[in-house]
Amino acid sequence: MLITQFFGVVALISWALFLFATFAFVDAAVRRQDAYRAANKQNKGFWLIILGIAAVVMKLFPILSFLPVIGLVAVIVYMVDVRPAVREVTGRGGMQRRLRGRGRSSSRGSSSDGPYGPYNGGR
Repeated sequence: MLITQFFGVVALISWALFLFATFAFVDAAVRRQDAYRAANKQNKGFWLIILGIAAVVMKLFPILSFLPVIGLVAVIVYMVDVRPAVREVTGRGGMQRRLRGRGRSSSRGSSSDGPYGPYNGGR
């Protein structure tokens, strides 16, 4: 009973890692080719091959072997290092950029703006 539950959990983890690798592959596929060069990372084809092999390995081999672990390292490198750099080049920054942009846009008001909106002089 305990062994069956263990292998059930391992199967769920294996599926989750396969989906993670598939997401990284699709994300790499939709990015522009020139963004990889501008971010000074390997080219798009390189990352598609690496992430595709990682997804296939995670699907075919059990997570307890060493090959899926190598694939997981490749996926983590893409998600932590390459993806943010490519997103920064293409102008799709993460939460930091959105928060910075929100702060700047609220400070660009008119000189007649009050704390609750623009002051229209009692009109």
